[in-house]
Amino acid sequence: MLNMRPGSEGTTRPPGLMPRSPAEALEPTRAPSRPKGSRTRREVKRLGPTLRFVNALLTFSFLALAVGAGAVFWVSSELDEAGPLQETRTVVIRRGEASREIAERLEREGVISSQHVFVAYYLARQLSGWFGGRPLQLKAGDYELKAAISMREVAELIGEGKVVLFRLTIPEGLTSHQIVERARADPGLAGDIETVPKEGTLLPDTYRVPRGSSRQAVIEMMQSERARFLQTAWAGRQPDLPLQSIEEAVILASIVERETGRNDKYADIASVFINRLRRGMPLQSDPTILYGLFGGQVNWGRPIYRSEISQKTDHNTYQMKGLPPTPICNPGRAAIQAVLNPSKTDYIYFVASGNGASVFSATLEEHNVAVANWRRVEKEIRAKQAEAAKEQLKSAGGADQAGQEAAAAVQPAAAATTAGAGPAAAPGADVPPLPVRKPKR
Repeated sequence: MLNMRPGSEGTTRPPGLMPRSPAEALEPTRAPSRPKGSRTRREVKRLGPTLRFVNALLTFSFLALAVGAGAVFWVSSELDEAGPLQETRTVVIRRGEASREIAERLEREGVISSQHVFVAYYLARQLSGWFGGRPLQLKAGDYELKAAISMREVAELIGEGKVVLFRLTIPEGLTSHQIVERARADPGLAGDIETVPKEGTLLPDTYRVPRGSSRQAVIEMMQSERARFLQTAWAGRQPDLPLQSIEEAVILASIVERETGRNDKYADIASVFINRLRRGMPLQSDPTILYGLFGGQVNWGRPIYRSEISQKTDHNTYQMKGLPPTPICNPGRAAIQAVLNPSKTDYIYFVASGNGASVFSATLEEHNVAVANWRRVEKEIRAKQAEAAKEQLKSAGGADQAGQEAAAAVQPAAAATTAGAGPAAAPGADVPPLPVRKPKR
């Protein structure tokens, strides 16, 4: 039995033995021996420079990602937040303006809340293009921005080029030269027009185009719209018309366009000329006299003098039978449809009634009566015009000069009426009286 004294150096009480005294109970027991096969813990060595670099890089990347995610979340919330714009307004993005200039102006005009966020979004979209995304290209034009529109919506609207379209109205009955001059004078269009199109190749209408559109592109659009419309209209025409082609239909439609009064029906006016073509009668249309004299630069309100009726030109339908070689203006849809689908009438004459409409006649006797009535109305109109001119000039002073100028003012109107209506032919006359020209719309 092991017997060791308490306090002896290098001795401990073996485990499992009961102490023999209180003093021995206080002595520590021997530590258990290490199990076989176990390994001692090696001391951790310091990291090398490569590991330290990798560790720093990973730490920095994690922090950068965290900061980036926070920044993206903040920018996204700013982009989608309602903007400061109080009411709907139109903003113009000028051609050649840089993204920062656009952002500064949008912020200055109260459209967006932060130019920096707008530019950041623009740059992010540009970078996304390197990874297969869709970059943002800010396009020039006029944009309608609604109240409280967000920055993201502003950027997308400008990037997609959804510009405001303005109305470009080309009235019916203008020549190609007059339409080109009107387009050149429109400040909403840009560029020049290469050549004046052939007469009758443009379709008058109201077009909606972006501000700054090319003038040449607008002309080409009018030509393509005309070609598309004519194909459909020609296919739906009445059978047995005295027209051999679409071109002839446009020529006659141009005459109908210039002859139709503001209260007339296109189809009724067209029926007169269709009936005359079927009977081999001259069309005798006053507007063809003017176009024959002045071409595309004609002044449609100019009076026609008696001497001009007998002048032979390529378009004067008093001096020729059938249709002139080209249209005299650019007719609208209604005139073209009327020529291809005229009213079923036996009218071969018409004369102005004085109220913007016409009086139609199937016989020469009826027409002569209508012409006489128009002469009385015309005389009253000229008398009222002369009286109004005298009063106007008299109020300004110079009564003697007023009388002379009033008389001069009446003469063109009288000349226009005399040439336009023409003398009513007596029964049995060789040349039928012309369809009388009436006040235009």
